[in-house]
Formats: sequence, structure tokens, C-alpha cells
Amino acid sequence: MIIGACVLISLAVLFFGIEYLKGVNIFKPANYYSASYTNVAGLQVSAPVTINGLKVGQVSTIKYEYDNPGHVLVEFSLDKALKVPAGSKAVIEQDLLGTASVVLHFTDSKEFQQRGSRLEGATATGLMGDVSEKLLPSVDRIFTQVDTLLTSLNALMSNPAINSSVTRLDAITLNIDRTLRQLNASVATLPRVMSDVNGITTNLNTMSGDLATFSGKLNEMPIDSAMNNLVALSANLKTLSQELNNPNSTLGALTHDKALYDNLNACAASLDSLLIDVKRNPKRYISIKLL
Repeated sequence: MIIGACVLISLAVLFFGIEYLKGVNIFKPANYYSASYTNVAGLQVSAPVTINGLKVGQVSTIKYEYDNPGHVLVEFSLDKALKVPAGSKAVIEQDLLGTASVVLHFTDSKEFQQRGSRLEGATATGLMGDVSEKLLPSVDRIFTQVDTLLTSLNALMSNPAINSSVTRLDAITLNIDRTLRQLNASVATLPRVMSDVNGITTNLNTMSGDLATFSGKLNEMPIDSAMNNLVALSANLKTLSQELNNPNSTLGALTHDKALYDNLNACAASLDSLLIDVKRNPKRYISIKLL
């Protein structure tokens, strides 16, 4: 009998120990409720049941509903003092690590669920579900656009014009480098240039002094009388021009009388003939007598 009692005590201790490790306190009174789900992925026995983040119970049983194909019945125990309003939901939610728990969503009803009754079950998509449903389609479209972009980029890079442009850019870079070197060399000569500029500035100052002296001398010259003489000379030239252009004046008659012009031409021609004849027959016009 002692051996039997020890075996029974050991079995009891083992049972209570297993239940304790599961988080079940068999000495604490509890109310049991259930809910039916189509997907209980990540949910384990002894998973916590919470309200607003506070644990008020745990999952006690998970079993398949053979009389309701496609559904899984989940039973959970809640604190005996907890009253569940009518119409409340038991929602399975997953964290980032995929561990599921049951979250109770209470209503404002003044009536309460009967102990052992079935609550409305629901499964939240969770963060990973939102990623799969919302983000992944967008990522897939982005990958399609990226693939199209890469295809266009490959076609663009294989264009001979790109290669020639790169070659021209290399040449431009070399020219820029050469220009910078020449600019550095030019900058190195700037001190000498500045020295020359200083010399030029000194010369300009000297020239400025000379110009001032020359300007003083110009002020001392009788410019007014010279200008008066120029004005008088201009008036005389104007009068002479008018006389030449007037056919009734003496000078105008000389320039406008065609008969006088013809007579002068005839005299010039006769004089020319006379000179030619003198050169040919000088004895006819010059007689030399010897004593």
C-alpha cells in the first residue's frame, strides 16, 4: 500500500507539475469559453489570453472540429471574476516572431456571455500579414519596373553613341587637365606680370604728368585767335567755292566756258606741235653766225 500511495503521489505531482509548467493553476477557479477559427497558425496550448495587454487567461485546448470541416475549436480559461460582455470577440493575433495569442475585444453590452459559451472567433492579419498583402504586391510591381529600367539601361549602355560620348568626355577631361596646367603656369608668372604692371603704372603716372604740363601749355597758346583765323579761312574758301560754281563770275567763267576750254586745248596742241618741230628742225628757228 505504501508503494501504491507513493506511485499515486508521484503521478499527482507529475500531473500538477506539468500543468504548472503549462501555466495552468488548477487551484485557481476559472471560467471556460471557446471560439472557432479557420486558421490558428502559431497558436499553442497555454498561449496567453489578454485584454488591453493584460493577461486574464490562457488557451487550454486546441482541437479540430470534425463536425464542422475547416474549423478548429479553441478553448480557453479565464479568471473566474472576469465577465465577458455579449457579442465579444476572441481574436488571434501574431507578434513579429510569429507567436500567436488570443486577444479579447469586449463590447459595451450590459449582458454577459454564459460560462462555457462560444465566443465569436476571428484572426487578425498582423504585421506580417499586412506586409504580405500590402507591401509585397507593391514590391513586386517595383521589381517589374526595376527590371524594365535595367533592360532600358542595358540597351542605352550598348548604344554606340554612349561609347563615343564617353570617349569625347575623356578627351574633354584631358583638355581641361591641360588647360588647368597651363593656367597654373600662367598663375606662376603673375608676379612678374604684376611687376610689369607696376612699371606701366609708373609710366602712366609720368605720362599723366606730361599730359597735365601739355594741357597747361595748350591753355597758354592763342587758341582763340587761331580759331578765328580758321573761321575766316573757311569763309574765304566758301566764297571761292561759290565763285567757282557761279558761271557769271570771272572764276566761274573759266570753269564753265566750254569755248575757252576748247581754245586752251587747241593752244596746248599747237604749242606741243611747235616744240616737236623745234626739236626736229632747230636751224629753222635758231641761226648761228660765226665771225
